[in-house]
Amino acid sequence: MSADPPRLCLFNGPYLVLDGEPVALADGAKRVLAFVALRESLVDRGVAARTLWPDLNAPAAGGRLRTELWRMRGALPRLIAATKCTLTLRPEVGVDMRDRYDWAGRLVGGTATEADLRAPPADDEFELLPGWADTWVILARERIRQRLLHGVEALVARLLDQRRTAEAVDAALLVAGIDPLRESAQRALASAHLAAGNVADARRAYDEYRARLRRELGVDPSPGFAALIAAS
Repeated sequence: MSADPPRLCLFNGPYLVLDGEPVALADGAKRVLAFVALRESLVDRGVAARTLWPDLNAPAAGGRLRTELWRMRGALPRLIAATKCTLTLRPEVGVDMRDRYDWAGRLVGGTATEADLRAPPADDEFELLPGWADTWVILARERIRQRLLHGVEALVARLLDQRRTAEAVDAALLVAGIDPLRESAQRALASAHLAAGNVADARRAYDEYRARLRRELGVDPSPGFAALIAAS
């Protein structure tokens, strides 16, 4: 048994971290662990099997799931608690996606700590399980992406409240770069520039956003955003 709790990484993964070292996972284990990790409650085994192997009939999919669970028990620490009907990650298994989801929740909910303010996500934490095209992954990927975008925007607001303008600009550049068409992100960036006293940077960011919006969507920024820049 690993001395440190195992950690499952879904951003830029999936892979397992044991005692600080990354451990490669077999393809079947990747799919089972990712599917279970993305659920916040017990997973029905039948649902898991049918979702993970939709090209197989129910008995064959159930057999494939049993095989993958047996292989994992032989090759890895105990990661999944399995009963006859359900699956769930064991409580000691950490998941990077869950940690980031909770981080964003604290920012949005106004309960962030100083450590949270100093720990914005990295660029590669905005795309869950890159390259996976399963429907259940696509839905989860967009959910966590939106959660993180809201979290970083809340981080910008919190930093501006504390007059930490340099950090606020850095965070705003992150979220604006992840989704260049997102007006709330662009407004956060302009607001951070204005708070730092950089009117020219705010107007440049607005002009670039307006040009992109017109070019790609044929629309203008909202009147509220335009008024924010006009008043600067």
